Amino acid sequence: MACFMAGTILSILMLAGMALTGGGAYAIVKKGDRKRGMLMILAGLVMFGNVAISAIPGPDLPVLENAR
Repeated sequence: MACFMAGTILSILMLAGMALTGGGAYAIVKKGDRKRGMLMILAGLVMFGNVAISAIPGPDLPVLENAR
């Protein structure tokens, strides 16, 4: 169950990051609102960073139990 939820949350974060990055570019180019556009792009990049950190595989738990 936890693995399914993690995948779903990471997928939603990727979609939100793409929407924020695209919306920020739109705000800068079409609306001329540079401050809000840059903040939206920064928020999208933070979401991509969170997904990248969460997707990095960690050490397996049984390996850690055998090391003790």
